[in-house]
Amino acid sequence: MIYLLALLGVIGCMLLVDRRFELFLWHRPLPALLVLAAGVAYFFAWDLWGIAEGVFLHRQSPYMTGVMLAPQLPLEEGFFLLFLSQITMVLFTGALRLLRGRGRDGRAATPADPTDGGSR
Repeated sequence: MIYLLALLGVIGCMLLVDRRFELFLWHRPLPALLVLAAGVAYFFAWDLWGIAEGVFLHRQSPYMTGVMLAPQLPLEEGFFLLFLSQITMVLFTGALRLLRGRGRDGRAATPADPTDGGSR
């Protein structure tokens, strides 16, 4: 149960960062939800393939709920995959915003001075 609570906590923290800077879900909610759904579906398919091949195995842990979505696939995996997709997109959109705010020379762009006619 501790692992699930930790995952919910970090998902909540990422939502707060996203909300504060309007990076992903709060910037364009519908496309963002579709991207999250696609990411989680892709990673679930990858997990199921890995389980079928015997690569991914689940071991009992006192920190997990013990609820299984499928053989070798714990409930917490879905929340982890959601977090993985969410943090990837928040980091990506945040990096884009930072890079767009910089000039060609790598320095932070500054607003034009209205007294100099906008020339630089």
